[in-house]
Amino acid sequence: MPRVFSGIKPSGEMHLGNYVGAVRRWVDEQGRCDAIYCVVDLHAMTVPYEPAELTMESSRLAMLLLAAGLDPERCILFRQSDVREHTELTWLLSAVTSHGDLNRMHQFKDKSARQRELVSAALFYYPVLMASDVLAYRATEVPVGDDQRQHVELMREIARRFNDRFGETLVVPELLIPEVGARIMDLQEPERKMSTSNASEAGTVYVLDEPAAIRKKLGSAVTDSGREVRRGEDKAGITNLIDILAVARGVDQGEIEREFEGAGYGDFKKAVAEGVVELLNPVRERYAGLRPDVAALEATLAAGAEKARALAAPVLADVRAAMGFGPA
Repeated sequence: MPRVFSGIKPSGEMHLGNYVGAVRRWVDEQGRCDAIYCVVDLHAMTVPYEPAELTMESSRLAMLLLAAGLDPERCILFRQSDVREHTELTWLLSAVTSHGDLNRMHQFKDKSARQRELVSAALFYYPVLMASDVLAYRATEVPVGDDQRQHVELMREIARRFNDRFGETLVVPELLIPEVGARIMDLQEPERKMSTSNASEAGTVYVLDEPAAIRKKLGSAVTDSGREVRRGEDKAGITNLIDILAVARGVDQGEIEREFEGAGYGDFKKAVAEGVVELLNPVRERYAGLRPDVAALEATLAAGAEKARALAAPVLADVRAAMGFGPA
């Protein structure tokens, strides 16, 4: 059975792009594989943050993942900082990670260029920690958005380089990118990915948004000067809305284009809004029911961390032995 690892960073609220590009797929994967999912709070410290906010956002995100359908009986769900094997493996893998490779990472260039405060070494080292997150569990598959392709390719190279130098120890995972919904764009700037960083409030649909807020944001989404509901390089806004509705309904984009052929943008936007409301309502309602019981959440995360350590510790022991650390 394949083993899947994926993580999500607790930096701001979960938005529609997170949900359809990653989380909903995680829920579906629980039945077909060994599924390991993680709130990657250590990644959040690569940029300036407030400790109290990080604690709160990590808990809220974990609760949202449960509300979205992750089942601790069918997957492992834990907080990254609770499993110290991640940080130890990061240091060990630094021996086979090229400085030049890290220097070529697009996300480091983009984020460091926008940073007004200290550009930390942790930000530069982000891809090594990401590699450790996956390689510590000998995961065979990594489901990510297209923007993470470069990081996963580096992860694969790190694993190959380690095995070439120290012997076959690590699994080289496969990259999985969903065909539809892998990259949901900002509603106001459809050339840019929907994101919690540098996001406009009007351009980002959050999973916990009330239906009225979702309808307002979709109603004011940027389109173009035409009237055709079709995909195209000259129609970034409409293409994004077609992708969103296709994901919400579970159909392909061509079906959406055929349904709205000859319709105006107004009717189309209303349909997209209703599709998103229907998609997110169950998650929002389940979250409201889970939110009061913080103790139950912490117990779930602690149990998940214990299961994660049971998988990661033997891998770390193998890595240490292969590298010459420990008793002769």
